Amino acid sequence: MQEKNVLRTIKEYILITLGIIIYTCGWTIFLTPNNMFGGGVSGISAIIQYATGIKMGYSYFVINAVLLLISLFIIGPSFGIKTVYAILLASVCLNVEQSLIPAPFIQDFALSNGKLMCSIIGGSMAGLGIGMSISQGGSSGGTDIIALIITKYHNISPGKVILLIDVFIIASSLLVPSFTPEGQPLPFVDKFITAVYGMIIVTVCGNLADIYLAGSKQSVQLFILSHKYEEIADMIGRDFHRGVTVLDGQGWYTKQVTSVLMVLTRKTDVNLLLRSIKRIDPEAFISISSVTGVYGKGFDSIKDKKA
Repeated sequence: MQEKNVLRTIKEYILITLGIIIYTCGWTIFLTPNNMFGGGVSGISAIIQYATGIKMGYSYFVINAVLLLISLFIIGPSFGIKTVYAILLASVCLNVEQSLIPAPFIQDFALSNGKLMCSIIGGSMAGLGIGMSISQGGSSGGTDIIALIITKYHNISPGKVILLIDVFIIASSLLVPSFTPEGQPLPFVDKFITAVYGMIIVTVCGNLADIYLAGSKQSVQLFILSHKYEEIADMIGRDFHRGVTVLDGQGWYTKQVTSVLMVLTRKTDVNLLLRSIKRIDPEAFISISSVTGVYGKGFDSIKDKKA
């Protein structure tokens, strides 16, 4: 059990690391070279960089540090540890990647494809990175933290919360002076067009984050018929920590009484569960169906708005 917990923790941090790298590369390669900004702390940091020349990583860390202190009291220390790691990694990557990624690569791979394509690709990478981080109990910081605090008490998707906050940030950015990388002030018309691209970025980002999270949390229902049902039920409870319900049934053709196991689990666990069942009984009959929602211990909880 201890070895499984260690392996699970390592897997979580690997996925958080990969998500943060995808997230920051989306900004470094596609968004900041086009003088674009999105929502959240990364968007605020981009605006600060365009206005002052201070690299995104510094302001990103400072702003997130304040939000992190709040989240530690509301969400808990486990979330805070993973988020500290994610924020530190993102802060470093946002600064280092700007120096490491060659300008010709950015020119050929991003700038030459136009701002609309960069908005879609950059927003998609940011949303995918956020989704990967949140699904493992971490966060890239900023509005992700605020979203998880709100969704802790209300039945609303994190992506929609992020989208609403980001729209407000992008609209307010029109009032802040902005300069191109060459130091030229950005005209208001260009700022307005950039804000429109920003809306595209946060829309793509928020929706992709929701799609990823919905896929990672999707549940399935299994019905298992086997003469070794007791051994299979013990294995599921012991190895997968899932509840098993034994239903009485009767085969209509054979007229024999049988026991049917009903199991609810995450879709990501299905392949491993099927292999484990087949090791016990290669002849087991199994049906699998997707379910739209599972509430209770080990799954989602019904949130009370008054909580």
